[in-house]
Amino acid sequence: MVRDAYYYAVPLLGAGVVLGWLTNLWWSLPAILLAAFFLWFFRDPERAIPAGSGALVSPADGKVTDVSSVRAGGSEWKRISIFLSVVDVHVNRSPIGGEIRDVRYRKGKFLNALNMLSAEENEQNEVTVEGEGQTVIFKQIAGLLARRIVFTKRVGDRVERGERVGLIKFGSRVDVLLEPSARIEVKVGDRVKGGSSILAYQNREPVLAEEARGQSRQGAH
Repeated sequence: MVRDAYYYAVPLLGAGVVLGWLTNLWWSLPAILLAAFFLWFFRDPERAIPAGSGALVSPADGKVTDVSSVRAGGSEWKRISIFLSVVDVHVNRSPIGGEIRDVRYRKGKFLNALNMLSAEENEQNEVTVEGEGQTVIFKQIAGLLARRIVFTKRVGDRVERGERVGLIKFGSRVDVLLEPSARIEVKVGDRVKGGSSILAYQNREPVLAEEARGQSRQGAH
């Protein structure tokens, strides 16, 4: 469980106890139920991280709402957008193993995260990770309800694939920008889980070809 849960739940539980003591149990029930909601919302389940070469995993739980090609920073990218509703786990994870090359936080609007304009106009944190033979950019994007983005790493830090790197509080969106050669493994409407669902493979075909050549050499012996 993310420790933020206690920042919300403990005061509410305290208020519930006081209300119950001063009045009756029914008056304390709303505060207790809200505290239970926050404890549930900030859950942080363990995930089995895929070990496949070149695999890029989802940085968040949610629903894939867009798979398209975009131009950003003067380069072409493939983009996968993931919408996180209020009932999804909001802990974010690194899509690949590597080094944090850049972190850019930008203030902005709080449009509904389902609105495509939110990718450019909403408050967001853009992270660039290099490793495993690829460069990946993922954006933590605030939504209509999300008013705080948390990122726990710094430029120069090394991360493992699927490692926890932060969270977005309440409904929000995460965009993942991949190199054009990436092979996408998801489609619009798919449900994904942070750290365990594979979004794409980078350089998948060369990797498989090399493995095939290695197996052929072993067979020759």
